[in-house]
Amino acid sequence: MPSKPRRSRSRRAPAEPGFDPDAVATGTGLFGLSTPVADAALVVIPVPFDATTSYRPGTANGPAAVLEASAQVDLEDLQYGAIWKSGIAMLPTPRPILALSKRARRAAELVIRNGGVTPRDLARARTHTRALAAVNAASAAVNRFVGAETKRILDRGAIPALLGGDHASPFALIEALSKRHPGLGVLQIDAHADLRDRYEGFEWSHASIFHNVLTRLAGVSCLVQVGVRDFGSREREFMRRSKGRVRCFFDQELRDRGFDGGPRGTWKSICRDIVRALPRTVHVSFDIDGLSPELCPDTGTPVPGGLSFAEASHLLHALARSGRRIVGFDLCEVAPDRGGGEWNANVGARVLYKLIGATLASRR
Repeated sequence: MPSKPRRSRSRRAPAEPGFDPDAVATGTGLFGLSTPVADAALVVIPVPFDATTSYRPGTANGPAAVLEASAQVDLEDLQYGAIWKSGIAMLPTPRPILALSKRARRAAELVIRNGGVTPRDLARARTHTRALAAVNAASAAVNRFVGAETKRILDRGAIPALLGGDHASPFALIEALSKRHPGLGVLQIDAHADLRDRYEGFEWSHASIFHNVLTRLAGVSCLVQVGVRDFGSREREFMRRSKGRVRCFFDQELRDRGFDGGPRGTWKSICRDIVRALPRTVHVSFDIDGLSPELCPDTGTPVPGGLSFAEASHLLHALARSGRRIVGFDLCEVAPDRGGGEWNANVGARVLYKLIGATLASRR
């Protein structure tokens, strides 16, 4: 079967007369759009970094793969209409971050093969000490990069979004948003709780992102987790001791409500409860492994269970229509197909478009 024609992306801006959103695409812009970054209402920061992904790497190549696959996304959306008209742009791939990821990954492999590093290990293993320090320094550099780009976007009055890379990538984005919007809530769609303290010894581990957010960012009022089905005992204890700051809608509990039937078992009712747990200002953190693994088979740490694409879309739409304001989002852990196909990136591009649509709709 021939591949679907690509829309033309040679025009400078989609708002110009003559732009045809249904034409074939031949250019290089996100979703076939060529809106200048300075004119965009929403700007995506690509972060090709995945040093600490502990099961299998590859998500550093996610932003480029999603960009390529986005040419196949039709621009009219059933829930949000012509999302593209608001002005969407993506920053160029930061080559220094991609190179840094490769160097940091080589150092991280020494630690990961050892099963992680404990304080006792550090006292007796100089090699691991140097490797761990190199990875932590690289991750801190990523935070500085993301923080600087986020500030530039916010200062222009645009909405910042992030496309990772591993799930450690958005820390500085959430930090910047929490300073501008004290009381910020985070909606996390994820297979994992990501509440571990320095997982494997890495200060900025992908498995520690929300431990870092909740222990370091006073401006974040709460974390609402959806789809979690892999977590440790200390993570569960962290939830219990959070004094209501963490609310987890475990995947199994959501399924059990559906199995029970009745009005409370509908996905519409479940989404209403999820949204009610959030404050008025929200950041959405979407780890692609929050979806069912047939939608993201090559992500760093796939887990059975999870949301369907339709369930995730309905949840985002319910949030957008609730009166809450989405001030930013991230999409992380998309990895290209190991067999050379585009399925993972294809799904990732469509999730990205839904996130953009929900964010823009929430601010009208």
